Amino acid sequence: MRRRLALPLLAVLLAAGCQAREVEKDLQITDVRTGWYDAGIVEAGKNKLVPSATFRLKNISPEDISSVQLNAVFRRVGEQESWGEHFINAIDRTGLAAGATGNALVLRSPLGYTGTQPRVQMLQNREFVDAKVEIYGKHGSRTWVKIGEYQIDRQLLTE
Repeated sequence: MRRRLALPLLAVLLAAGCQAREVEKDLQITDVRTGWYDAGIVEAGKNKLVPSATFRLKNISPEDISSVQLNAVFRRVGEQESWGEHFINAIDRTGLAAGATGNALVLRSPLGYTGTQPRVQMLQNREFVDAKVEIYGKHGSRTWVKIGEYQIDRQLLTE
């Protein structure tokens, strides 16, 4: 008799612990820094700059949270189509304690600008179009939800 009661009770407890969380309410993006990362030299000597966002996640909920995924969608200002994405597992199974702030996360587009000009001059070029990043989060079976949007600052990043 105890076994018959124990299994359903265990299933209910496990299901409660695996409930999908609302990342837009449980997490806060902090310490945001954006810019254009120096991605090195490509295509026979051209400099490459890609949009980059660095930030931390703070757990503002009263409970620990784990297994959170993020996807950054980069777009040129004034355009609807994606200009590159970066997906990460932002919080692993070990989780982030209630009230805690995680390590810095760096998300970069694989696409960017290439040119023969020095990198700083590339940022000043009259043809240069600024970019933004939209950050989406997901936990469990919930759908992706936007948790932040930031303009990419027109500054050169080397790390």
